[in-house]
Amino acid sequence: MAIALFKPMLLTALLVSAVSHAQETPAPAPAQAPVAPALPALEWTPPALEPFVATYQAFYKGKEAGDATMRVTHNNDSQWRVDLAVRGKRGFASVLGLNIEQSNVFTNEGSVYTPLSQSTVKKALFMSKKVTGVYNWQAGTAQWQGDLKDERQRPIPLQRGDQSALLLNLSLMRDARPGQALQYRYVDVGRVRQYEYRAADTTENVQVGDLSYDALRVYRTNGGNDETILWIANGVPTPVRILQRKDGQDEIDLRLIEYQGA
Repeated sequence: MAIALFKPMLLTALLVSAVSHAQETPAPAPAQAPVAPALPALEWTPPALEPFVATYQAFYKGKEAGDATMRVTHNNDSQWRVDLAVRGKRGFASVLGLNIEQSNVFTNEGSVYTPLSQSTVKKALFMSKKVTGVYNWQAGTAQWQGDLKDERQRPIPLQRGDQSALLLNLSLMRDARPGQALQYRYVDVGRVRQYEYRAADTTENVQVGDLSYDALRVYRTNGGNDETILWIANGVPTPVRILQRKDGQDEIDLRLIEYQGA
């Protein structure tokens, strides 16, 4: 999810800059846990949207590089907010003091999460970049300003159901069902993309640290050589693992450490 700061790749998009220069530090070997049986498709229950704070351990090409925190809060009525903070804690990213933050305000309309505003900030030694965007549904356009090329600051016509990068994570959590195909129109940071996903036919056992989950694998089908895969589990409001692969090799890997209600 590509080293460009604002490249749209779900949650891992913001990690690439933080980890691409990290030193190769051996990753800890995951602890073994009993393998649980796969959950039948009929028993799958999508997690409800609820406030939470989740912490991920971040790996780059199998080496530990830092961590990320995702937070969902309920502002008022139908309005919500999702925030992501990425910290480089290994190698060059740590020396630079690299921190990346993104936030989205959105409304929950039941069948769709609708973005209202977006902000991305990157801070490091001798460098700072910021981009903000507004989804103006009355005018029917979205527009960004800040540290972007001129062509990416032009208004983009909106369509109902359009998603931002962070909202895609939450929408996949809500919409995925075993064996189902999913389509989303991505509109973020001055770009438009069509994303297509498919959920596996049944759950599988996923080992994350010393924990084991029955999780449903959801993967992008039109990414070419860039694969995006996430695993979601019953009762967990955030993906338990998010993996980006390039040319058949693991690149960015986020593994859930802990989560709790906000």
